[in-house]
Amino acid sequence: MSIQPVHIVGGGLAGSEAAWQVAEAGVPVVLHEMRPVRGTDAHQTDGLAELVCSNSFRADDWTGNAVGLLHHEMRKLSSIIMSCGDAHQVPAGGALAVDRDGFSQAVTARLEAHPLITIQREEVAGLPPAEWDNVIVATGPLTSPALSAAILDLTGEGELAFFDAIAPIINFDSINMDVCWRQSRYDKVGPGGDAAAYINCPMDKDQYEAFIDALLTGPKSEFKDWENVPYFDGCLPIEVMAERGRETLRHGPMKPVGLTNPRDPLVKSYAIVQLRQDNALGTLWNMVGFQTKLKHGAQTDIFRMIPGLEKAVFARLGGLHRNTFLNSPKLLDGQLRMKSQPRLRFAGQVTGVEGYVESAAIGLLAGRFAAAERLGKPIDAPPATTALGALIGHITGGHLDAGKGSFQPMNINYGLLPPLENAAAKRREDGSRMGAKEKGRAKKLAVGERALADLGAWAAGEKAIAAE
Repeated sequence: MSIQPVHIVGGGLAGSEAAWQVAEAGVPVVLHEMRPVRGTDAHQTDGLAELVCSNSFRADDWTGNAVGLLHHEMRKLSSIIMSCGDAHQVPAGGALAVDRDGFSQAVTARLEAHPLITIQREEVAGLPPAEWDNVIVATGPLTSPALSAAILDLTGEGELAFFDAIAPIINFDSINMDVCWRQSRYDKVGPGGDAAAYINCPMDKDQYEAFIDALLTGPKSEFKDWENVPYFDGCLPIEVMAERGRETLRHGPMKPVGLTNPRDPLVKSYAIVQLRQDNALGTLWNMVGFQTKLKHGAQTDIFRMIPGLEKAVFARLGGLHRNTFLNSPKLLDGQLRMKSQPRLRFAGQVTGVEGYVESAAIGLLAGRFAAAERLGKPIDAPPATTALGALIGHITGGHLDAGKGSFQPMNINYGLLPPLENAAAKRREDGSRMGAKEKGRAKKLAVGERALADLGAWAAGEKAIAAE
């Protein structure tokens, strides 16, 4: 008997990952992507898995960072997003950043080449047809208005939303390297093998104060229809951070710690703006943490106040778009299905996760759940002790169980994983006591080791069930 396909709506990170996981399980997929038939305010191409904000997947160290642990778990489960990200990485210190065009092209090519995946370029206007009995909705923050309205009508909930801002990108040959220098914070070598992955633009106190004044007084884009919509703290516009206090930026994206100007090593910079490589050629660099809602004319004037960027040529200016998400703990079950209409699963940012990797991770799980259901095989979510399990636990009920109030988007973090039953070692092998930082690193390593062991056991059990 032929197997009916799983329909996936949306070809972003979550939809692309879900399609790959379903197809790799031996189930046909129809992937519906509305671009280029209908464009969005943020996308520049019609490529699948296009990165519209940063090109960074953030920290890649599974032994000491929760998102790095999520990276590693996804690699263990044959993630297409991580595979293509690894293949198209660019230097970024301890982070995994990618050439955004090469990455998107690689994901698109692999999905197009898969014999069980059919890509249909069309908008799904409204709810998917009733005859689609196994659907993953992975349309993300840029869901078409018709589908968004239909989903919200189905939920009976008021719309939840937040602002998501985009950082500018600069042409490398317009950066004054007589002022700037190459160095990663604390000279840390990342997955790309480069300890000088960032370009650093130094500021003294007067320059910093003038820059803050300009940010605070510069004209901003305002959206009256979006009033009373909160910002997500992980992607605050630079000027919103400045409004929280004049020193806020010096302790955030402009912090000068771990960096030394080789031209004047004895003088500590008051603040530093960092640029991160955005493509494999090294011709484009994005402004780290400089998401903005400044109007375009103001952006060029204000950002050229930064030493070394006086003649900056911007390949893309910053912008602002709206992000929407479901009240997932109330609306979705543990398999990411809508409780009121179980034929519909949701994946990606619309479920209330934040970040590229988190969105792809939920797509990975949604794809595995949908494939198992189509094949009539039982499947549970990964253990809560894993990053994947902790993330899905948060969005499908853990948040409410913890009594933390209203549901808000969340990055993966160690706080979502259960504490260790046995505390990590407090002494070194020679019997001497560890310091606080060393104990913290040991604890994170132990959490990671537990997660990978539990994920391995879960994956082995899943594989055994699939083979029956």
